[in-house]
Amino acid sequence: MPQGRADEAQLTADIIELVRQYGRYGYRPITALLNQAGWQVKRKRVERIWRHWGLKVPQKQKKRGRLWLNDGSCVCLRPERPNHVWSYGFVQNRTHDGRAYRILNIIDEFTNEALMIRIDRKLNSTDVVDALTDLFILRGPPKFIRSDDGPEFVALKVREWSEAVGAKTAYIEPGFPRENGYCESFNARLRNELLEREVFHSFREAQILIERWRRHYNATRPHSALGYRPPVPESVVAADRRPAMH
Repeated sequence: MPQGRADEAQLTADIIELVRQYGRYGYRPITALLNQAGWQVKRKRVERIWRHWGLKVPQKQKKRGRLWLNDGSCVCLRPERPNHVWSYGFVQNRTHDGRAYRILNIIDEFTNEALMIRIDRKLNSTDVVDALTDLFILRGPPKFIRSDDGPEFVALKVREWSEAVGAKTAYIEPGFPRENGYCESFNARLRNELLEREVFHSFREAQILIERWRRHYNATRPHSALGYRPPVPESVVAADRRPAMH
């Protein structure tokens, strides 16, 4: 009887553990995570194990309208380089006691990096300015800032401040959320992969777990648009590696 490969059991165990941690990932992102962890495994082998064990991504909730046009485009202004176009948007959620809190997401559209996630019970235009100020100090201002059509985003204070520091505002007309497709897509992933899977018993717990997810999203999570690589992969240097002696 065929015995299979010697490492089959360990690989299967690692696949199942990753599926347990990241229940919304299919076998392609799981393959990327395995290779990041040190495996040298091809997608076909992971797919075979995936199907043998009946693994699958659970059916999603009620579908929503598409963010993308039929030709694959979603916005008129396309990012061309890092720090070219940033976009931001709000997500609302509740802690276990029923109290609401808001999440401000700011992303770089070209790299897919989540630059900042700010969480508070209430967020307004002043909070947006404060968050962008912190990022401008660290990274410099982008060429454009894309925003949605909610009342926080059309606040005169935010638009005037952005232009004063050298960032043009790519304002979206009301009724066209697909023009902010990058941020809308990020918000959907945040909900799908974290907010709808975790119970936050306190506001502080929500802050910690959401920030941990942001770091995973940037440094580890495979992105199909980036060839199943993370936006900002961590570089690991062996501690015992020393320069050769001559």
